[in-house]
Amino acid sequence: MKELLKGGMVYRQGAFSRLDVALEGGVISGVGVSISPDGFDRVADISPFYLVPGFADVHVHLREPGFSYKERVATGTLAGARGGYTALCAMPNLQPPPDSLPHLRAQQEIIARDAVVRVYPYGCLTVGQTGRGELVDYESMAPCVPGFSDDGKGVQEEARMRAAMKRLAPLGKPVVAHCEDESLLNGGYIHDGEYARAHGHRGICSRSEWGQVERDLRLVEETGCPYHVCHVSTKETVELIRRAKAEGLPVTCETAPHYLTLCDEDLQEDGRFKMNPPLRGREDMLALGRGLLDGTIDCVATDHAPHTAEEKGKGLAGSLMGIVGLETAFPVLYTRLVLPGLLTLGELVERMAVRPREIFRLPGGSIEAGEPADLAVLDLAEEYTIDPERFCSMGRSTPFAGWKVRGQAVRTMVNGRTVWEKPLTGK
Repeated sequence: MKELLKGGMVYRQGAFSRLDVALEGGVISGVGVSISPDGFDRVADISPFYLVPGFADVHVHLREPGFSYKERVATGTLAGARGGYTALCAMPNLQPPPDSLPHLRAQQEIIARDAVVRVYPYGCLTVGQTGRGELVDYESMAPCVPGFSDDGKGVQEEARMRAAMKRLAPLGKPVVAHCEDESLLNGGYIHDGEYARAHGHRGICSRSEWGQVERDLRLVEETGCPYHVCHVSTKETVELIRRAKAEGLPVTCETAPHYLTLCDEDLQEDGRFKMNPPLRGREDMLALGRGLLDGTIDCVATDHAPHTAEEKGKGLAGSLMGIVGLETAFPVLYTRLVLPGLLTLGELVERMAVRPREIFRLPGGSIEAGEPADLAVLDLAEEYTIDPERFCSMGRSTPFAGWKVRGQAVRTMVNGRTVWEKPLTGK
């Protein structure tokens, strides 16, 4: 089918301008001013809206195989489509974990059957995804994955991480690192800050994150292995990465919307405020914002981690760690960062759609002739309230419930096919 998207504010080459975009056979066939509608099967007037490359989230838990009672590939990818995402990188804490080609294929079969957006599964760093086991067969798996991660577990031994980096460096595949020194956790479950001390909670110190980052950066310098830091939450980590980049090391990183907009002053006695790493102090939140602005932090990822209501209903102490984020990331960041003038809309699109694809060499990310028609049409005008009961995800736990926001995908396309369209009623 040939379709013409007419009159939208189109993000292209770092700026927005009012253009028409033609689609044919799943790709963008033309971009220009006042393209004639003759010969198109469908002409869609998108003049009230903004057209951007579909967002790419490089840190998502889709829970299949093994944990389909929390989320399914079908529901998680639909949640992504609703949030404007057309590409998701799936974390490996599954059963079985993708620590071999047969285990990876089991995951890929579900993705091929049920996903409505593109999904790129990571391979495990260690057998069993324990952070301690023997290293997996990277060489056989490398062509099938964007990188290797044990997300949820930090690699505890320096020698093991060094060995992994030495083998991955010639393959050009990044270590995607969950940095957490388990010897420093001491049973903690929220940030070791004022809220924890005032309310009798066990705290997680910042060093448990930045200490492993510091170690790993030494190993990156030694091995030359590409290295991506997951869910950065501390000011010390931001500064370590800033210095590493200044030295020319092949280092990238991500943070999440909740770390950019919340801190431990916002905590409530509710499991929807519990995630790993935890919400840190105000100084950390502000440092993350500065890092996002100056490019130290490359991209925003959600760490979408659905659990059941029962698993998240036991307060800060008893609930499992993890919140959902695919359906709230863009509106929260647009409302809290773009509208106040802290970040431009173009800069946000770069960090949610363009830079993630550059880091992991994923297709798409630009609105140019010949590129895949993986696109999101955004309504920036309507204000609405975040209501978890309306989520497509099976997970409902979010610290953003009840927030008034602006910015939502009204249509998401993958290969030119509509995979999400906002209903005529409801938000």
